[in-house]
Amino acid sequence: MTDHRSDPSSVPFHPRARRSLFSARRIALMASVVAGLGVAVCGFDSSPGGFGLLASPAHAQVNNDVSNVAQPIGFADIVQRVKPSVISVKVTMKDKAADASDRGNDESDQSGPPMERFFRRFGGPEGTPPGMRNHRGGHGVMMGQGSGFFISPDGYAVTNNHVVAGADKVEVTTDAGKTYTAKVIGTDARTDVALIKVEGGADFPFAKLAAGKPRIGDWVLAVGNPFGLGGTVTAGIVSASGRDIGNGPYDDFLQIDAPVNKGNSGGPSFNMQGEVVGVNTAIYSPSGGSVGIAFSIPAPTVKNVIAQLKDKGTVSRGWIGVQIQPVTQDIADSLGLKKAEGALVAEPQASGPAAKAGIESGDVITSVNGETVKDARELARTIGGLAPGDAVKLNVLHQGKDEAINLTLGQLPATQEANADTEHGSDVPRLGLTIAPADSVAGAGKNGVVVTSVDPNSAAAERGFKEGDVILEVAGKSVANPGDVRDAIKTAHADNKNNVLMRVRSGDTSHYVAVPLGNG
Repeated sequence: MTDHRSDPSSVPFHPRARRSLFSARRIALMASVVAGLGVAVCGFDSSPGGFGLLASPAHAQVNNDVSNVAQPIGFADIVQRVKPSVISVKVTMKDKAADASDRGNDESDQSGPPMERFFRRFGGPEGTPPGMRNHRGGHGVMMGQGSGFFISPDGYAVTNNHVVAGADKVEVTTDAGKTYTAKVIGTDARTDVALIKVEGGADFPFAKLAAGKPRIGDWVLAVGNPFGLGGTVTAGIVSASGRDIGNGPYDDFLQIDAPVNKGNSGGPSFNMQGEVVGVNTAIYSPSGGSVGIAFSIPAPTVKNVIAQLKDKGTVSRGWIGVQIQPVTQDIADSLGLKKAEGALVAEPQASGPAAKAGIESGDVITSVNGETVKDARELARTIGGLAPGDAVKLNVLHQGKDEAINLTLGQLPATQEANADTEHGSDVPRLGLTIAPADSVAGAGKNGVVVTSVDPNSAAAERGFKEGDVILEVAGKSVANPGDVRDAIKTAHADNKNNVLMRVRSGDTSHYVAVPLGNG
């Protein structure tokens, strides 16, 4: 027998090969040790001395018949049924989109809020691997990839808005390998849902959307086109629900731990009945790759949105015309509430349905059509899920009393933003603010007092006050000058209040802030 160790030409030396061989030997050794332990623990000695551990695993009788051994439950049957409904989506965009996505795909980009950089959408241009750009006639063309799934046999399919938004051309490839051109029927940026239509077929395999949300801990299968590897299946569980990732007021994401990556955008997550429970849209990732935290749009939201997109190409949402904010424990204490629940009305718009129905600043909306409102986000989702023109019944806590208010929803309009100019003014040492009458500062408006400076170590700074904010009310009373603010604070302190509640306008939005009074 030839000794390969003495013949360098017979086995080429490679460090990685040696490591692999070592690893294989180590794994084999570990397997032997575990097998030996397994026999030692499970076996018994039938000698007259009684039961005991076998002296050596070599004496054990091994049964090689595994026909009766229970096999672990797999997902093959479900995958075989649902995988044909999943499609790969390829989009083509021209110069402007390509330039923007070049910037968005730069992992070294550190712009934006720190947490925002860890939330990655995956699909469309920003999910395109390097080398996917073409240049024709001096004009850049960006090609991106995502996922989707058929929802009807006539070719309607769901994907993400960020996959197809701004696309000049959309193509889909089915699980069978056929490629079709698709038309964008409608998109909804607020929920990141898009509806597309594939022409050229009438008997496409399709998936069914689940009627409700899954439970935390339920199995899910994610199917999609990560990194262009179409037809990829991964498994995990529902880790959480109702997640808010800062995408907008209608955030209500499922969190799953099934591995999803760039190119999975728009792909479905299936339950064990083969129904779509969510549309994968974002991941939390410091590195840009999967770390086991992905977010999916719940099926009920998708169903509501695509019904409107199919009918009219756009989504209409109900609107009551109020600026709202959460009820914190400090605010609850200031208002005399037992629980920090409901949605606090910071300011009703003058021409909105709520103002016309008599809702005022400081009111707390506690339920809609008999359903309890836990927080401001839930109110936004509930009202946004209703159609303009619908009649609703709101339960409102107004000046400490419960009231029922009926109103008709309006159409959600576009929002606007603005900033106020600042100047120096009088000091309010207890709060760490310097303020001046609003009508004395250009751009601050006619009502309230404007904040001209904030002590960075003060309670006001901790509560988010900044220069240019306008204080409209203190402890439920309108203020027009620094003296009004001081008087309201003195009264609250004399009444042994721990906090003073202020209504503050920042730009075009108003909100309430509970500021601790402290001592002195």
